[in-house]
Amino acid sequence: MMDANERDCIFCRISRKEAPAEHVYEDETVFVIKDRFPKAPVHLLVIPRKHIARIDVLSSGDDGLIVHLFEVIRIIAATYRLEAGYRIIINSGAEGGQTVSHLHVHMIAGKCLGFREDAVR
Repeated sequence: MMDANERDCIFCRISRKEAPAEHVYEDETVFVIKDRFPKAPVHLLVIPRKHIARIDVLSSGDDGLIVHLFEVIRIIAATYRLEAGYRIIINSGAEGGQTVSHLHVHMIAGKCLGFREDAVR
C-alpha cells in the first residue's frame, strides 16, 4: 500500500506515468528525465523508482540500488558523450537545496562549470 508521501510525490507520480516528464532513460529500478528548469545545456535528473526521501535515510539494503544508480549515470554520460566532464549533485534537505523530497541526482554538463587553478585540465 502506498503512503501519502509516495502518492503525492511528483517523482513517484512521474515514475507511475501520472505526471508528464521528458524521459531519456528508464528501467525497472531507475529513470532519467530532463530537468524542467535546466542550469546548463545538459541537466538531467537520475531518480530511483523506490521512494527514498533523502540520502540520509539510505540503508545497507539500498546498496544495490545505489550501485545501479551510478551505473546509469555512467551509461547516460556515454550516451550524451560527456567525455569533457560533468557534475553530479545530490541535495539533501531544505537547507541543502532539496526541493523534492525524493532522492535524485542532478547530472549537469555542456558548459564549463567552474574550475580551480590546480584542477586537472
